[in-house]
This record gives sequence, structure tokens and C-alpha cells, in this order.
Amino acid sequence: MTEHDTVTALLPPDLDAQRAAAWEAVRASPGYLTEREAKFLMLAAAAAPASGAILEIGSFKGRSTVGLGLIAKHYGRGPVVAVDPFTSPSSTDPAIGAQRSTFDDFQANVHRAGVADVVEPHRMFSRELAPTWSRPLRLLWIDGDHTYEGATEDIRLFRPHLAEGGILAMHDVLSRFPGATRAFLELVLRSDDFGPTGFCGSTGWAQYRPRARAHPSLVRRKARLARTLEGLLRVLQRGEPTGWRGLQHSFWRSLTPHGAVNASEWIAEVRG
Repeated sequence: MTEHDTVTALLPPDLDAQRAAAWEAVRASPGYLTEREAKFLMLAAAAAPASGAILEIGSFKGRSTVGLGLIAKHYGRGPVVAVDPFTSPSSTDPAIGAQRSTFDDFQANVHRAGVADVVEPHRMFSRELAPTWSRPLRLLWIDGDHTYEGATEDIRLFRPHLAEGGILAMHDVLSRFPGATRAFLELVLRSDDFGPTGFCGSTGWAQYRPRARAHPSLVRRKARLARTLEGLLRVLQRGEPTGWRGLQHSFWRSLTPHGAVNASEWIAEVRG
């Protein structure tokens, strides 16, 4: 058996078909998750080399919840725990407008997708859930409070629960939210607790490997990503990236590889 055959065997044979079908359900729910980001999360949910629950911080109307739920249900990878206050005004729920809550929309989307039986919703802030949390995590998906304080708090509260080999993913690291960018830079890219690291769209991801000695090539890769993220952060800290700052933002973002993730290459990296 070749190395390619070995890697392919680690992936569910119907994963591409399942992700394509799940994306059709995801796109029917309002939100800001792109197709490549959604399919990466589905890959991590299906194939992360760790045991434990999937925790989603920041659910809005259930766009990513639906994708994670469909994959978790199909492959027996549940539960998907979704924590969000679902209230307005809230930094976790953008663009609610006159709505007082998005919880009814969340429930409707989750039920329409047929994943209510694997989704465990908690109507609260993540910091309220943290004191009672004791389950290991195979996937920690952070898309809640995008301030530096909020994003940092989410990582610090739930990183201790990541199972070795589990995946941390954070939305809008390569977007226009300096808080998320800075938190990922300082607590993930600069941390020895994380090994393979990368980006897909605006989403940053990293594998939790607290006791593994990083290969020199991996250390260099993380250092390169940190340098480009530092450049992006300097632009964001000077204000809204419009005009000349917008061009600078695009420049630094272009230096950070963030295309669609190849499933076979990704599984070889996180299983290595």
C-alpha cells in the first residue's frame, strides 16, 4: 500500500459527497460562513484524530451548526454543543436588527436540517458554560465575541479541554476584526502547545499537540504565518481597512495561504 493509499484510507470514502450535500443545507441558513470554510469544518468534524465532543461558540442562526451536525450525525461524531446567548444586542450575533433573539431561527434551521437530535444548545455566554464544562473536545470552533478580550477568553477557557490531536478553529482571523487576529496570533501561533496550523478563508486552525516536539519545518512555518499575521494586525490596529489601508490589508492577507484545504494533505499532516 502506498503512502497516498494509507492517507486516503484514513478519510471516510464518502466524505466529499457528504460535505457537498451538507453544504446545500448550510447555505440555506443565514450567516457568514463561506463554502470552503464550512467544508473545512466538516473535514475537521469527521476526521480530527481525537475523541470528544464538538463545541461551537457563537451559533447565530445555526449556519455552521447545521454543517457540523450533519457530519456528526452521519459519522457518529456527536454531540455538537452550541453555546450562544442568542440575544440582541450582542457581539456574538451580528446584524440581528430589530430581533430580540435569534434562537427561534436557530431552532428552525437545526430542525429543518434534521440534526436537532445531535445538537445540544446552551442559551448563555461561553464564560457561563465554562465552569461546568468537563468533557474533552475533538473540535473547538470559536465564532463568538470578536473582541480581543472575548476571543482570548474563549481560547483560555476551553483550551484545557482540547483532547490531544484535537482541532481549534477560529472564524474571522483573516477578516477585519483585530481582536480575533491578535488572539489567534498570541495564543495559538506563538504557543508551543499547537502543531500543524493554517488558514482556510478567514478561518484560522491549529492542532493541539502539547507534548509533541515540533519538527523544525513546522516551527518555521508557524513563524512565517505569525509574521504575515503581525503585518495584518498592524493595519487593522490603525483603523477600518479602507482606501490605502484596505490595499495594505489585502497585501498581507494575500501573503497568508488561505485557500480551500485539500482533505488528503490535511489528514496526512494532522496524523503525522
